[in-house]
Amino acid sequence: MTPMRAMVIDDSRAMRMILKRIVSKLNFEAIEAGDGKEALDLVTSMTEVPELALIDWNMPNMNGLEFVTAVRSDPRLREMTLVMVTTESEQSQIVRALAAGAHEYVIKPFTEGAMIEKLALLGLVPTGANS
Repeated sequence: MTPMRAMVIDDSRAMRMILKRIVSKLNFEAIEAGDGKEALDLVTSMTEVPELALIDWNMPNMNGLEFVTAVRSDPRLREMTLVMVTTESEQSQIVRALAAGAHEYVIKPFTEGAMIEKLALLGLVPTGANS
């Protein structure tokens, strides 16, 4: 069985490393992008769309909300699960992201356990992976 793939989109290299480590523990193959534009270019050029994207909100070139909107408008990318991972904690921002098509919302700073829990809620954690 081919591993599921997760796209980690954040302009912070440190944050990409943290998220990559978490999804790797869950047997995801991680693909990194430094901003929404880079991520969109990558994902539209792939033959197989990643199952998951973890997306920062505040990035240069194309922010997380713009990325979510672009992905949702492309029928080929509809199956991708989108999770905003951001410092934006205002209720209105969360509502905007979910309205745009994000499935979940994780506020930084987060714990590894909290992230795994969110992914489990979305049905993306293989049984027994987080033990």
